[in-house]
Amino acid sequence: MKTFYITYYAKKHGKHITRKGKHDENCRYGFGKKNGTPYYVYYDLDAHGYRTATTSWKVRMLDQNGATFVE
Repeated sequence: MKTFYITYYAKKHGKHITRKGKHDENCRYGFGKKNGTPYYVYYDLDAHGYRTATTSWKVRMLDQNGATFVE
């Protein structure tokens, strides 16, 4: 399973944060039912739990050597 870095604005922290994550069978993306806001649920490898990025986010993939690249 590929790992990645995701950066997005976290309301809880009041700033942009970057986390190391992975996509698995419990992850999902879509649009909120009430207001149509896009979201992405991913597994946060830093916090060991699922987190949700909303509105906009940037993902940088890691290759087999640990180097990052934008996909």
